[in-house]
Amino acid sequence: MNAEIITIGDEILIGQIVDTNSAFLGKELNKIGVSVYQITSIQDEKSHILKALKEAEENADIIIITGGLGPTKDDITKHTLCEYFNDTLIENEEVLAHVENIFKKYIKRPILESNRTQALVPSQCTVLKNEYGTAPGMLFNKNGKIFVSLPGVPYEMKSLIKNEVLPYLQKQFNFPFIQHKTLLTYGLGESVIAERIESFEDTLPDFIKLAYLPSLGRVRLRLSGKLNDKAKLEAEIEKQVQALKPLVSDIFVGFEEDLSLEALIGKQLTEMGKTLSIAESCTGGSISQAITANAGASKYFKGSVVSYASESKIKILGVSKEDIKTHSVVSEEVAKSMAKGVLKLYDTDYAISTTGNAGPSKGDADADVGTVWIGIATKDSVFAEVFNFSNQREKTIAKAKNKAFEMLQKEILKN
Repeated sequence: MNAEIITIGDEILIGQIVDTNSAFLGKELNKIGVSVYQITSIQDEKSHILKALKEAEENADIIIITGGLGPTKDDITKHTLCEYFNDTLIENEEVLAHVENIFKKYIKRPILESNRTQALVPSQCTVLKNEYGTAPGMLFNKNGKIFVSLPGVPYEMKSLIKNEVLPYLQKQFNFPFIQHKTLLTYGLGESVIAERIESFEDTLPDFIKLAYLPSLGRVRLRLSGKLNDKAKLEAEIEKQVQALKPLVSDIFVGFEEDLSLEALIGKQLTEMGKTLSIAESCTGGSISQAITANAGASKYFKGSVVSYASESKIKILGVSKEDIKTHSVVSEEVAKSMAKGVLKLYDTDYAISTTGNAGPSKGDADADVGTVWIGIATKDSVFAEVFNFSNQREKTIAKAKNKAFEMLQKEILKN
């Protein structure tokens, strides 16, 4: 069964916001066995919405729309849905009571007439209660095709999907089982890996596909299968994983599933009862940000120092002035000293350090643009490796961040 996602909003098309809703919807639908056929972003304009709905109905069994459900005049989705389904708006008493309660409890001001209009819904729709906002979700069943209209505010949309939409779909349809298993690899490019495992890929059964998902410094190998027999699918996926792992054993660092590598590292550190600290220079806090983006990071992540200037490396981390003078601030000695310094400062089991020249100019460092030293320290050892990532600043920083996680993961797996 296929689904199509339609996101409505000029703010998406002009780049004012990033469409994270579609990524979430695609992942959640996939979990219950629904394949997303297409994602379409369109303007808040009636003819565009009508055209998108017509095309989606021809392409998919489930159509999910987000956006355009606010109280202002530029939010026209409800009115357009009425035209598409030859319907009229009626006031829903439960929705109105919910809106009034939100204003009384949280907003503390009289409800405006424009806010009352949130209770107007097409007469043919099934109303989906929005626990976190005033715009309800709306579900239509037209000739066996399911249309769902949801607010574009991410936390409102996510709640409606999990609490209302997915349970409804699972009651109405028998979906096939979909399973993914993703192997994380570091150190080789996509084309080299593809050549290495070509014979393996050629022998995959027709209900399992292999996808290469490259990013800066890493390649994820995702095995995906779809079958009505869950036990058979799980057994075959596991069989293929065991066949693939020996072919990439030198670059394999773990499985991703729904976890990023940094989240996987956090899970491992938590299970081990170990802790982490970070000293960043050229990466400017991006490694720390990636760690703290995961809930529960406080269990293993004690803190970081963004020692961008040499002075902070010396005063906070205890880096030797002589090492900086003799070897330069971008050097093995400084990277190792930073790692040991932050390990001691926060009394952790593991530490990461980065020092480099991300560019675009050399600045006060002698190192070429793109040169980065990454250090890893434990209570028993410290080492650092040098890399030349790129002459493009953002790319260098992103690659350094990914490489730091790779190095830390390998160190953790030794224990």
